[in-house]
Amino acid sequence: MADRQEKIEGMLDMVQAWKSDGSIEGVYCFNPGEKVLRPLFACGVSAGFPSPADDYIERQLDLNELLIRNPPATFFVRVTGDSMTGAGINHDDLLVVDRSLEPASGRIIIAVLNGELTVKRFVLGDGICRLLAENPDYPPQEITADTTFEVWGVVTSVIHSL
Repeated sequence: MADRQEKIEGMLDMVQAWKSDGSIEGVYCFNPGEKVLRPLFACGVSAGFPSPADDYIERQLDLNELLIRNPPATFFVRVTGDSMTGAGINHDDLLVVDRSLEPASGRIIIAVLNGELTVKRFVLGDGICRLLAENPDYPPQEITADTTFEVWGVVTSVIHSL
């Protein structure tokens, strides 16, 4: 347990140095603690006309169970900036990031790019690796032999307020 805590503290120290590009505001550890159960309705919520017959609760829902697949490898990252708005990721959103997942082409990742932490879509094709923003104001970033690049984790969910 002490080794895990030291590893987490070391990662958080590194993140403080990476935040200079303005795309990541902070990284937060997952704390499994106690379950927070909330009602889950058995039916979907209609975006059209309501159905009065579907007003019963199926079971209790734990958001940890829904959002976290691998607790020891899961972190929350707060986003700054607007480079990923086309993917539904907005300024001040929280991203659920799993460091145990392997990146696949098309997935959104947290990467260390030339010493800075960033969130982008990972695209691998025709022998070329690129990081793509989901906003036309930001150009694609090609990963070359001269680029310092590391995948920090794979984004599994985004949480934002309406």
